[in-house]
Amino acid sequence: MKLKANSLKDLFIHLSIIIGIGLIIVLTFFYIYLPVSTHHGESITVPQLEGVHLNELDEFLLERDLRFEVTEDSGYSAEYPALTVLNQDPKAGKKVKENRKIYVSLNATSPPNVKMPKLVDGSLKNAQMVLESYGLLLGEISYEPHEFQNAVLKQKLDGEIIEAGADVAKGSSIDLVVGNGNGRPFAMPDVVDNNQEEAEFIIVGSGLQIGKVRTRVDDEKAAGIVLQQYPEAGTSVRTGTNVDIWVVAPKNKDEILTPGEI
Repeated sequence: MKLKANSLKDLFIHLSIIIGIGLIIVLTFFYIYLPVSTHHGESITVPQLEGVHLNELDEFLLERDLRFEVTEDSGYSAEYPALTVLNQDPKAGKKVKENRKIYVSLNATSPPNVKMPKLVDGSLKNAQMVLESYGLLLGEISYEPHEFQNAVLKQKLDGEIIEAGADVAKGSSIDLVVGNGNGRPFAMPDVVDNNQEEAEFIIVGSGLQIGKVRTRVDDEKAAGIVLQQYPEAGTSVRTGTNVDIWVVAPKNKDEILTPGEI
């Protein structure tokens, strides 16, 4: 069939028909044929690979029309067996096209060594943070008498003291011995027959605290001499214990205090 333009109007009609047919062809190609032939718009959700073993990875991804490649970077985590996936790129949940390659890093077959940090003389809270930063685990916590509560006194590995700087396998459990805040028991010093100033110096210097200071008349001893103390000399005490003393009263006072008024 031949289209003949007898007038300007017919020419415009013919051009419109040609343009319309062209648009239909173009739109059909880009929005129907091309998407169907290339699977345009279709996507696959990247699965969670963390913890999947290398031996299972190939089949696991082929079932999902994906591939993988192991990167040179490796890490170590005590939470997973050797040769299991630690990290992946793209991350789980991302949308990708089929046959996309997923890059994975695997857990090392043996833990690397790290230098043991110095935890002694620090706090238990600080020790926890330091251990975590070194890839070490906090093991058993035991307590010993010490004036500072939760102060780290010893650091141990497998029951033995481990010094700062020693090589230790990453992921190892480090046991800590910390202070209980009570201090070690020791014998109460004898301050009787010392003057008050000397007695208080001995008490404070022993890590004890001055308790109540009371007076008692004694005509045979000079004013200010310690007549009695509580706790008594030789008694087991701990750091911070209060110590009461009785001293000779000035001669112009007649106040008499008895030991029962502690």
